[in-house]
Amino acid sequence: MKVFAISDLHLSGLASKPMDVFGAEWEGHFEKIKADWLGKVGDGDVVLLCGDTSWGMKPEEGYFDLRSLAPLPGKKVFVRGNHDYWWGSISRVREAAPDDSFYFLQNDCVRFGNLLLAGSRGWTCPGSADFTEHDEKLYLREAERFRLAFREVKARREEGDRLFVLMHYPPMNLKKEPTLFTELFEENGVEKVVFGHLHGAVYYPVKCERAGIEYFLTSCDKIKFSLMEIADFS
Repeated sequence: MKVFAISDLHLSGLASKPMDVFGAEWEGHFEKIKADWLGKVGDGDVVLLCGDTSWGMKPEEGYFDLRSLAPLPGKKVFVRGNHDYWWGSISRVREAAPDDSFYFLQNDCVRFGNLLLAGSRGWTCPGSADFTEHDEKLYLREAERFRLAFREVKARREEGDRLFVLMHYPPMNLKKEPTLFTELFEENGVEKVVFGHLHGAVYYPVKCERAGIEYFLTSCDKIKFSLMEIADFS
């Protein structure tokens, strides 16, 4: 089993919001992603999708874009992004899954063999350029959601299990200063963290390490519209 990641697909099958308005590199971006996906991913592999999957505002618009991923191989694991307005209650999102290859995380975890995947959306962190006093409440709330996810991890974890995390927002600022998120990851034995959210000229390393944990930025334009391999359990 291999584990791949990509995020911020910003699909717009019904929302009529093409991404090429953000630059020529976005022209036909979903076709590029699909071609790369088909060339890399097998049915037994896992693909992590870290938010902003669809521009859809309504559930049916988001579900339409989910169905466009159904023909692609592998198990697909999602967390919600800040633009995923179509994502309502987690029970309804799970009911709308096109098939059993779709998994949606919200304050919980899922198991594939000896790999546990936990996830939530996250929020902008103190020390980030866009953090204001208005973000403090949401930052604290998202940290509590990760505590809930790790509570489930603790209940399900077995000897030899490995733990990866999905989130949408970067879990720390550019100086790699500690946050509630990084502290929780370190306390709970997380090995790898995958996230997205950042685009264009905004600088953030695609790969970095803090306190022995590997962090991966996988916004699709940052990784040239190709899936990043995160791990190989073969």
